[in-house]
This record gives sequence, C-alpha cells and structure tokens, in this order.
Amino acid sequence: MTKDSKPNPEIEKFAQCLAEKKLTMYGAYWCPHCQSQKKLFGDAFKYVPYVECTQQEKLCIEKKIDSYPTWIDNNDNRYSGELTFQKMSEITSCPLPKTN
Repeated sequence: MTKDSKPNPEIEKFAQCLAEKKLTMYGAYWCPHCQSQKKLFGDAFKYVPYVECTQQEKLCIEKKIDSYPTWIDNNDNRYSGELTFQKMSEITSCPLPKTN
C-alpha cells in the first residue's frame, strides 16, 4: 500500500469487526511477522486491538505470550503466527473483506 492510496473501506470494516469481537494481536515492533500482519491491513490496522509487548511486558507475561504475533480471542483461545483474513473471519464470524 502506497502513501497515496486510499484506505480500503472493506478492510476498515473488517478491522472494526475484529475489534468488536475483541480479537487482539500481541506483537513486537521488531518482529517481521508482526510487520507483515500489519501490512495486510494497511491503514486499517489502527482499528485492530494490538498490544506492543515491548511496552506492555507485564501484560504479555501474564498472557504467556511466547511467540509473535499471537492472537487471542474473547474466549482466550490462542492463535500463533500470521493469520489470513480467512482465518480471522472463521475465528470471529466477521465477513471477509472484498480486497479488489
């Protein structure tokens, strides 16, 4: 996504739905998989619940985060690694965004 491109409203809607369903990503700024995950959303990532483990170490220790990214849903189910929109949709029942 270039700086000139407009945010995709479908992806924004999807990210907002993930937030409503409380699917939270735990990551670290230096983690390449976390960067890829953020890139998938582009500007819409600002809506995704995100915990930066380098800044909220205590919380990440309490949640036993041992790899990045780790996603945790509102039922405390854990998903390690990069997730596709398809997988996030399966977890949350949020409708898949049209990305074309």
